Amino acid sequence: MKEVKIFARAGQGAITTATILGESLFYENKYAYAFPYFGAARMGAPMNAFVRFDDKPVRLRSQIYNPDYIIVVDPTLIESQKCFQNLGEGAKAIIAIREKTIIPEFKGVEIKTLPAEKIAMDIIGKPFANTILVGAFAKVTGQIKLDSVLKAVESKFKNKPKLLEKNLEAVKKGYESV
Repeated sequence: MKEVKIFARAGQGAITTATILGESLFYENKYAYAFPYFGAARMGAPMNAFVRFDDKPVRLRSQIYNPDYIIVVDPTLIESQKCFQNLGEGAKAIIAIREKTIIPEFKGVEIKTLPAEKIAMDIIGKPFANTILVGAFAKVTGQIKLDSVLKAVESKFKNKPKLLEKNLEAVKKGYESV
């Protein structure tokens, strides 16, 4: 079983990120379970979303404490939320960075960064980096194909044609940017 932990602030699209990632894994014939965890449930508060996946049904329902992968939507959370805590040898981190983001080095962790918010602003017109980060996740981890992510995004935005086209472009740009 593989586990993904997503670090974001409430309102930044972490649940959407987890949902799209879970559905993408489903298209890869994997079993996936995506779920959020809120502390103080208010806009802007730090929160997590999680995805577990495997080739067999996922029965475990606890939070994820030792992820194989992390996705950091808001880089200001890296230190305060101890994003790299409990990452093991061979773990991978996908981090949305801003202009002055400082990424600490962690032994044994492959770190990939991209200006996801800037890409989102350029393509979507809003700083929602979630589809960009799922595209990057596909490229960095090799766990899902780009086509599966695009199919999941189509499913998510099928009733919003303008957002659909922009998010499909955003996924591709995220995939190409790492």
